[in-house]
Amino acid sequence: MSEPTPPSKPRLPLHWKMLIGFVAGLVLGMAAYYGAGADAGWVRTLTEYVTQPFGTLFLRLIFMLVIPLLFSALVVGVAEMGDIRSLGRIGWKTLAYTVIVSGIAVVIGLVLVNWFRPGDGVDATVAQQMLTEGSGRAQAIVSSSAEQSGGLNMLLSIVPDNVVGAAASNSILAVMFFALMIGIGVVMTRERESTGVLLRAIEGLFEVSMTLIGLVIRLAPYAVFCFMFNLAALFGWDLLVRLGAYVGVVVLALSIHMIVVYSVALKFFAGWSPLKFFRGVQEAMVMAFSTASSNATLPTALRVADEQLHLPTKVSRFVLTVGATANQNGTALFEGVTVLFLAQFFGVELNLMQQLTVMFVCILGGIGTAGVPAGSLPVVALICGMVGVPPEGIGLILGVDRFLDMCRTTLNVTGDLVAATVVARGEDGTPVEALATDSTAA
Repeated sequence: MSEPTPPSKPRLPLHWKMLIGFVAGLVLGMAAYYGAGADAGWVRTLTEYVTQPFGTLFLRLIFMLVIPLLFSALVVGVAEMGDIRSLGRIGWKTLAYTVIVSGIAVVIGLVLVNWFRPGDGVDATVAQQMLTEGSGRAQAIVSSSAEQSGGLNMLLSIVPDNVVGAAASNSILAVMFFALMIGIGVVMTRERESTGVLLRAIEGLFEVSMTLIGLVIRLAPYAVFCFMFNLAALFGWDLLVRLGAYVGVVVLALSIHMIVVYSVALKFFAGWSPLKFFRGVQEAMVMAFSTASSNATLPTALRVADEQLHLPTKVSRFVLTVGATANQNGTALFEGVTVLFLAQFFGVELNLMQQLTVMFVCILGGIGTAGVPAGSLPVVALICGMVGVPPEGIGLILGVDRFLDMCRTTLNVTGDLVAATVVARGEDGTPVEALATDSTAA
């Protein structure tokens, strides 16, 4: 008689592994910064040749798979809707949510920055030092912002003349438009056998992409450790303290939006308990905070929506893939606060109409900003130039941007999942009553 096989030890969930990597990297990085200093030879060697390359490799592996994943997820999500009316209804609900919630985010940021006025209290000597240190990178960002299309040309650039070129240049909105058109074409020609073959091939691409990303995600705890070690070992807390008022206003605004606005949306428009929701999405939040990239977090968000929130795939695939680029509440909020902070620092008084202009452009900027680390800085430089604030002033905040990027990306990704939850309510096949009951009981 064979002996019974002992039960296997349960594995530690991925988000706990990432949290361990996060804390370990932060603690060891701080120890290196305050023990040896950021200029110590071994610290520079470790960050330049070990931790930074590993973190970059992880992000590149994710970005390599994001385009095929985004394309296939959006095509399949549109095709699963079954008809154009469903696509139109979900699309309009997503757009309305994005504009309204992004507008609320920008208003929160503008109110707080006008109330606390963090730009008035920056030490001039320290500020000049930071502007000098960041002048090279600031000039590069300003130059890139000048090359960006604006107005009608920006809208026209969404329609690619060469989809392969758009994918190669990482023009996410153009790739999304092409995927949307392919999905609509599949829906309108569903009766033909060839359409079914094409759809099965694209579904296969989605499954393969998710499988490969699942392998890459296993490296996430180590990558998180590297990200946090680099941040702490090279910068410490000094820069955050120097710009404490500015950082505090941004983090406070992001926190209010996360805790208050999202909780209200979940409770009253989705029928969900906010506590249950935030417990379910913590893995995506940790990934977003660590990578500072909505696009890199998209695979994790899709899996969380399916496995933790149990949202219908036709909604989650559409809303999350679109939201990774178009629904960036945290980015819109950050851009508004930063423009007014720099205006206060340079003594540029912006009247109500100018601030409303900033608000409007920030909402549009949140829709069109690339979901990659520091993707919003060119937009900030562009808005500064529009309202008469020296764009080179972004050199003042470059040292703290990585930390704030991590914070606003967490809000962006969480907002995408909230949007998917809100939009899913009332759609055919969605057990709204069961979800509401479960969430209330949680």
